[in-house]
Amino acid sequence: MAKIVVFGAGDIARLAHFYFSTDSEHDVVAFTVDAEYRQADTFDGLPLVAFDRVAERYPPREYAMFIALSYARMNDVRAAKYTEAKALGYQLASYVSSRCSFLTAVPPGDNCFILEDNTVQPFVRIGNDVTLWSGNHIGHDSTIDDHCFISSHVVVSGHVHVQRNCFIGVNATLRNAITIGDYTLIGAGAVVMKDTSTRSVYIGSRTKPFDKRSDEIDL
Repeated sequence: MAKIVVFGAGDIARLAHFYFSTDSEHDVVAFTVDAEYRQADTFDGLPLVAFDRVAERYPPREYAMFIALSYARMNDVRAAKYTEAKALGYQLASYVSSRCSFLTAVPPGDNCFILEDNTVQPFVRIGNDVTLWSGNHIGHDSTIDDHCFISSHVVVSGHVHVQRNCFIGVNATLRNAITIGDYTLIGAGAVVMKDTSTRSVYIGSRTKPFDKRSDEIDL
């Protein structure tokens, strides 16, 4: 059991507090943010301290940390704070939901956030600082590299390699045996059938409004 300080004071930090507290052996004891973003002394009922003072109050030899940030700037914001926390000497805790079907024998890296209803098949490898929001399928023999964010109900087929700092939107589908290049952005509902190049963007087709009102349609 580790006592954890969560970096962040937004929705993801609040959710991390909930998940760690109700479904892990870890205990969240405080939150921290950069000093310029500290607007109060507490967050979600716990102390909120400035990051430049956190090691004094919660020393790395006694506490772990979790970086609860989003995919901003293609995950670079979270990755930078991950690196800063490690430089201070903190171990970075990971959370894997008890309601996730985690079937690979290879444990995830540090600072991972793997929520409920994910299916992670055998022989999958998940790097450091990876978020799998709820309800994804990660197919057998696939690899997800560091600092990726996969939202909800994404299908990653078998033998796919998702390289670092990718973002994959809800309901996207990745064909088997392809490589998703570093910093690829895949939008909601996109279907990707071939390898992608670094920093490429894939946007799915968007549904257009019909030319009748709902009360004019016979259901």
